[in-house]
Amino acid sequence: MKISPNSPCPCHSGEKYKKCCLPYHKEILPSNAKKLMRSRYSAFALRLCDYIMTTTHPNNPDYNEDKERWRESILEFSQNTQFLGLRILEFIDGEDEAFVSFEARLDGGILKEKSRFLKVEGKWLYINGVFTSVDHR
Repeated sequence: MKISPNSPCPCHSGEKYKKCCLPYHKEILPSNAKKLMRSRYSAFALRLCDYIMTTTHPNNPDYNEDKERWRESILEFSQNTQFLGLRILEFIDGEDEAFVSFEARLDGGILKEKSRFLKVEGKWLYINGVFTSVDHR
């Protein structure tokens, strides 16, 4: 799925895509886990499977050595979900470990998660998350 660089960013930051998540999707490394969180949300909304895969820690439960199967799984989720909003609730920054609590509004309801990120060789990666609540509508 493509959008104009001048469109509002899918992460709902209020900024244009070109000023928000696009640089990260084009290989610039997010400087912190909160920026990575936002760019991953946008990547799901835009069906950027490779970005999701390259920003996932190998110890994540969803990590799959079968890249094609993993890509299909991400694509299926992204195609069947409407991404309606993202709100960052809390950001705990650390040197090598960080946490981002967020609320994602999806067409199937509201998902709240506390995500954990690790910095590996200068790159933030999503390792896991704990759902704090799921409100199915």
